[in-house]
Amino acid sequence: MSDNFQPQDNNVKAAAGMMDPGTQNAQLIYVLYLVGFLVGITTIVGLVLAYINRGKAGGIVDSHYTWLIRTFWIGFLYSVIGAILTFVLIGILVLLATFIWMIIRLVTGLQKLNRGEPIANPLSWMF
Repeated sequence: MSDNFQPQDNNVKAAAGMMDPGTQNAQLIYVLYLVGFLVGITTIVGLVLAYINRGKAGGIVDSHYTWLIRTFWIGFLYSVIGAILTFVLIGILVLLATFIWMIIRLVTGLQKLNRGEPIANPLSWMF
């Protein structure tokens, strides 16, 4: 057998590129968050990836990692509040508003990332 034999070398390089703390990884995290509305665990995976890569990418991508982490925690906070308030029925509105807020933040962030723009104020609670 030859020492130069490397099966699926291109696939391995492509997968390794997704784990680099750059634009592709941030895009993956945005998608994981969005898929998380259907399959909840992907949001947790995205959060872990964002924490692992924050501070490593530099430039505009770091603002996106901070944006993603804050989107998760703020959304989680409002989801818990909404879940508690469902007993008095206003919680349903809080949960719906939180869902819409998260979608807007994720789509806005993904669009800015694809245009190569940083998040202007990644610590913001709004859009």
